[in-house]
Amino acid sequence: MTSIVYRISLNLILAILGCGLFFSPTPAFGNDPIKEDILTAIEKKYTGKSFEADFIQTSKLAALDIQETATGKAFFSHPGKMRWEYKEPEQHEIITNGKQLWIFRPDENQVMQGEASQFFKAGAGGSFLSDISLVRKNFTIQLDKITDDYAQINLVSPQKNPELSLIVLWISRKTDEIEKIIIHNIYDDTTQFEFHNIQFKKIDPDTFEFKPFEGLNIIDLN
Repeated sequence: MTSIVYRISLNLILAILGCGLFFSPTPAFGNDPIKEDILTAIEKKYTGKSFEADFIQTSKLAALDIQETATGKAFFSHPGKMRWEYKEPEQHEIITNGKQLWIFRPDENQVMQGEASQFFKAGAGGSFLSDISLVRKNFTIQLDKITDDYAQINLVSPQKNPELSLIVLWISRKTDEIEKIIIHNIYDDTTQFEFHNIQFKKIDPDTFEFKPFEGLNIIDLN
């Protein structure tokens, strides 16, 4: 049986992947200097960088009052390259090199694959974690809370997307790292990603590739 974590994580990660593909550019912060300073700081931290992190994902289905947790490791590289390795409760991987997309489920000996540009219907696949410029370009940005330790900013989608209505970012004021992301959809479902052991480092480009092997069940997404 496919877990709720798998279904929600797939839908929302694909929504993040596509967040730069459907929206028109919108102003980010206007003339607010505090909010502009926060955005500039995370852009400086992430622009053109590669990093990896452990993550804890908490997915909630509001209508059924169900909550599930997953853990794993994620890798990101500019531009648009990601690899999400889920360890618990089900092993699966979501991989993109910015052009191709693979969803690998080893327990089922299955991979779903396709061209990111065709699957997302426009442009090359990418996300704000692997291309931080998408934050400023594609969302209306609101500063919600700020303390000595954290800043919380809300990314509001300017167009309706059933799987992605609001993204909340928790940013460390000490490191300028995005330590938590909460994604909301129009059904009041949420998926929260908490990142730990964030390491900015060079990552082997092969990390964002997948090579099908003999006997693997291949499903075409396109």
